[in-house]
Amino acid sequence: MSEHDVPLSPAQRSKIRRLSKWSPPDAGEEAGELNIIPYLDIIMNIIVFIIASLSVVYISTINTTPPSIGGGKTREQIKSKALNLTVLITGDGISMKTSAGNIATGCESIGAGVTVPTVNNANNYPELTRCARELKRQNERFAEETQVTLTANPDVEYQVVVNVIDALRRDKDGPLFPDVHFGVAR
Repeated sequence: MSEHDVPLSPAQRSKIRRLSKWSPPDAGEEAGELNIIPYLDIIMNIIVFIIASLSVVYISTINTTPPSIGGGKTREQIKSKALNLTVLITGDGISMKTSAGNIATGCESIGAGVTVPTVNNANNYPELTRCARELKRQNERFAEETQVTLTANPDVEYQVVVNVIDALRRDKDGPLFPDVHFGVAR
């Protein structure tokens, strides 16, 4: 023992034992720090579960407007001054109809038949675009026309409808029929 080491008295040892003994806190006293680690573990597990169970949905939309009835004009006025292009997609190909009548195969004249027939069970979209451009060139009033009504048979795939819309909207010379309306086959 060194000269600085002084033994504790029994009273001092008793006081140290009494102060170091755990006792519940008195009413109104803080009980110590809150342990939030278990709570954070639970929250992190929930977040990971939610992220893992989310499904990502990609939706593609095509902006269209419903067809108008004709703005109060009679049928004769509409037939004589507008193209009124209607396109019907079938399993045999793509038919086009104007106020003058059905467009014949090859897009050369009015007549019967499918305007753009399928080739090897595939639609010929460049021919459809060419035909739409020819229709716009036939009359100077048609050059300003932008509307087309599109109708498809129920067995036509959605991608085919989208491809026809793309083929009718524009070509290398500019816009063709960008305002696409959907019709119902009767």
